[in-house]
Amino acid sequence: MTELNTLLQTPAALVVIALAALIVLALILRSGAQKRADRTEALIAQHMGQMAQRVEALSAGQAQLDGGLRAQAQAHVQSQGQVATLMEQRLGEVQVNLHENLAKVQRSTGENLASMQQKLADTMAAQQLQMQENMANMQLRTNHALTDLQEKLNTSLTGNAKQTATSLTQLQERLAMIDKAQENITKLSGDVLSLQDILSNKQTRGAFGEIQLNDIVGKALPRDSYALQHTLSNGKRADCLIHLPNPPGPIVIDSKFPLEAYEAMLASQTEAELKAGIQMFKTSVRKHIKDISERYVIEGETADGALMFLPSEAIYAELHSKFPDLVREGFDKRVWIVSPTTCMATLNTMRAILKDARMREQAGEIRKALRNLHRDVEIVGERAGKLETHLRQAGDDVAGILTAATRANKRAHKLDNFDFEELAPEPEPEVQRDLLDVDKV
Repeated sequence: MTELNTLLQTPAALVVIALAALIVLALILRSGAQKRADRTEALIAQHMGQMAQRVEALSAGQAQLDGGLRAQAQAHVQSQGQVATLMEQRLGEVQVNLHENLAKVQRSTGENLASMQQKLADTMAAQQLQMQENMANMQLRTNHALTDLQEKLNTSLTGNAKQTATSLTQLQERLAMIDKAQENITKLSGDVLSLQDILSNKQTRGAFGEIQLNDIVGKALPRDSYALQHTLSNGKRADCLIHLPNPPGPIVIDSKFPLEAYEAMLASQTEAELKAGIQMFKTSVRKHIKDISERYVIEGETADGALMFLPSEAIYAELHSKFPDLVREGFDKRVWIVSPTTCMATLNTMRAILKDARMREQAGEIRKALRNLHRDVEIVGERAGKLETHLRQAGDDVAGILTAATRANKRAHKLDNFDFEELAPEPEPEVQRDLLDVDKV
């Protein structure tokens, strides 16, 4: 196959293929005009002659190529024989060396095994001795640990017994406290029933609201700034009258508690009962707003509005969340609805107003006191200036005394050392001035 591929790639093969192609082309062109066919045949014959010459040349080259290939094959066979002989010699040498190395390895392995066996025996003996010692130590530690554990168990059992006794004592005390709390709950249940009885009666319910209002007002305002159960000029008695300055003037707080209508609205089971309860609640609140607006808002005597106090935060929240129209009606009639929380905030604002009014009333006295205070400060300043002059003069006198004392000390020191020659005479006026300073002191 290789030779065939080589042959197909030779010039001769290419010439043959070209010749065949020309023949095919000639056959195709033969169907044309006769004149073109004659010229084509002549041209083909010429090319055929040239191709025959080239084929002969290629045949001669192929014969030479076959001779070269046979010579190369013989040389290759000879070289393979030489290589095989050389490899047999090398294999023999390798076998001899391998046998010698194996013998050496066997001898070395035997020696190493003997040494390892001896070392292993020594190591096993040492480990056995160490294990015996470790077992003895572990047994000793185990005995100590068991003894300690037994002591701890005894201590723990004793402590648990004491703790159990203490827990039982505490449990008894707590049971006593629970019994006492049960008694308080029973008492509280009675108080709740009493409160229900109070709230079920219209008059006692009104008294409950008035007491709560009195307590809130008493905590928020000074005693001389309000009046309880005050009777107005129209003969109506207000639960509380706050003496605010003009404007706005005294303002009335009246307690109202529409509990029956509120409970009827909450207890409704059907749509008709709910509508009836809502209507009843609205009617009750409107009546309270109207009564307060007509009874407690008097021109020239009270402020132009009044407060309606609801003792229940729940009713106040229900009113503002579901009945804002009633709140707006109260605003229109100058009646402001407050709960215990909002009433306290409103009263704190009133307290600030009262405090401001009293400060304005006492402003003249405050200005007079400030003038007197200013005069006193001026007097203190004058006297402080005089005191500063005296203190400065006293300081100068003390400095003169110290100077005279220092000079006297120097003279005494020179007299003690009999150093009269070094004593320098001082001017007469300076001595007289020192004596004058001493006389002043």
